[in-house]
Amino acid sequence: MPRNILILFAHPSLHRSEANAPLLATARQVDGVSVIDLYAEYPNFAIDIDKEQQRLRQHEIIIFMHPLYWYSTPAMLKEWQDLVLEYGFAYGAGGTELKDKIFLSVTTAGANADAYCAEGFNHFSLRELMRPLEQTARICGMHYLPPFVLYGARTAGDENRIQPHLERWQRLLIALRDNTLDLNRAQSAASLNDVLSLSAEDMS
Repeated sequence: MPRNILILFAHPSLHRSEANAPLLATARQVDGVSVIDLYAEYPNFAIDIDKEQQRLRQHEIIIFMHPLYWYSTPAMLKEWQDLVLEYGFAYGAGGTELKDKIFLSVTTAGANADAYCAEGFNHFSLRELMRPLEQTARICGMHYLPPFVLYGARTAGDENRIQPHLERWQRLLIALRDNTLDLNRAQSAASLNDVLSLSAEDMS
């Protein structure tokens, strides 16, 4: 059976985005994918906890989609985590609502990939920098997948790299939905980019 995908999208200035806007549009075209624009839905940060928890219950795959802000998520997603992932719901005694769901982050980074390594400007890989999200998923009993990232997002349009990335993004969503992604292979990778290609054979 196809799995339902929930994308929690957070970008505080989407009108200025050259990469996240087309990624968002692509996701909305895939059957079985629900997209929630958190900044549009909660402009005053008044998050409806019950509504968000019910959304989580109704989906098997949870995706945070956002630009990388200071090695983390935009403020809206942090607020969402603090309020929605409650004790007794997401973790702790009786907190099993997210158990065995799949979680990943889809992000855009301004720097090129070679900046995210021990010898690079940022000193750590993106997966290392996003360990708090990985640990959050583990505490909630979820299956964590490494991030899917567009590096060098500021120059991706001029370098004609956005369209190939969109195609990979669409293939990833379809593979997750249809359960054709090798999760064991994916979980051990530094990023999902490392296990994806435009080849359909690479998605099985």
